[in-house]
Order: sequence, then structure tokens, then C-alpha cells
Amino acid sequence: MIDTVFAASALAETHRDLVRNIVSLRVSEDLFDDLSDERTAWQAAIELELTTKPTPFKSIAPAIDRPFEEALWNDAIGYPFTHWMQSRYSDGRFGVWYGADTLETSIHETAYHWRAGLLADAGFLRPGVSIDRKIYEVRCDAALVDLRPAVPAFPSLIDPADYHLTQQIGARLHHEGHPGLVTRSARCAGDVYVVLNAKVLKQARQVGYLSYTTTDRGVQVEQRSGRVWKVLH
Repeated sequence: MIDTVFAASALAETHRDLVRNIVSLRVSEDLFDDLSDERTAWQAAIELELTTKPTPFKSIAPAIDRPFEEALWNDAIGYPFTHWMQSRYSDGRFGVWYGADTLETSIHETAYHWRAGLLADAGFLRPGVSIDRKIYEVRCDAALVDLRPAVPAFPSLIDPADYHLTQQIGARLHHEGHPGLVTRSARCAGDVYVVLNAKVLKQARQVGYLSYTTTDRGVQVEQRSGRVWKVLH
């Protein structure tokens, strides 16, 4: 099956910005405030973390800027490569970075997985549940396997819930060292980029925030607090 999928596929020379849509906070949170009531202790814990944790990439930035550059890189690029989980193109034995062609596509994808996946699995699927999101644009330069021509003949590539075929494809590409693939979204008419090698990603820039709130039928999206921008059913 996989061989016939690849035979119907192509190669996409990709040099563009991709949209990365992740869980975040609109207001910064002190991560060590539960350890002490003293702000000086919080700062000491932060400094200890920065000096002892391994550096995931090499930087030419001035030393004073590197902790901030590293935080941006890890937030927008590095996290899924060190925190593996099961997804459409991974069985959980390796990391996968997902990006989208547009903000609209990223919203459809992440809103679905948050509402129908995380909240439903945890038993919290009810109206009025909210979450904040952070939006990045990340540059991708790579020759990616293009599964879009194969979708009409293999609709299971965009099956809403069955990941059996796609996880096999992801495992083979990862094993053979391919940088990733591009395919159709299973949630809307857009495209999803599946990156297996962090080296093809760079120049992450934060471009905005979103908030999602569950409704009786779907998800309400805000760009500015209190102002509904989109409603997904």
C-alpha cells in the first residue's frame, strides 16, 4: 500500500513560511511561583534552569540574547522533537512538527484536536471552556514528499480518525531520513506540512494570539479578547 501511495505522489520544493499554532498564555506566568513566595527565589530558579539544561541548537547571537532566542526556538520549533506523542504521522516513537499553509487551516486543525480530542478524552467537552493560542510563522526550506496528488486515489490519507496508513508513511519517511511531507488537511480545504527534521525550519516569528472557546456546536475564535472573529461548527 505505501509503495503505491508514494508512486502516486510527487516532490514539493518548499521555500516558504508556515503557520505554527500552539497552546500558550496571553499573559506571562511565573512557572516557579509555587515553590516560594519570594520573587528573588523565582528568579534564582529561572537562572539555574538556564545554566543547567542542554542547549538544543547552536546560535551566533550575542550571549545576552541567547536565552530569549532559545526560548523562541523551543516554543515554535523544538518542542515536538523532544516531547514525542502519537499523532496522524507518528505512533509516538519519534517527534513530528506540524505547520499549515494558512492561519485558517491551522485554526481548523487545532480547534478540532482540542475540542474533539483533548477535551472529549478528558471528559471536559462542554460549552464555555477556553484556551489561549500563540501564532508563529516559521520558515521551511526542504524538498518534501508531496502526498496531495495521491489523496483522490487514497482517501484514507485524510480520514478523520483512522491514522493506520499515515502512521506507516511517517514511520518509513522518518526511518529513511526524509525531512517531511505536505498533504491535504483532513479538517478543511487547506494543506498541512509534516516536518521530521528540525534542521529545515528556521526564522520563527511570533505574529499574534488567538483564543478558543467551546460552544454548544463547535468552537468560537477570538483574535482580540471579547470580540468573536470566527465560529467553527
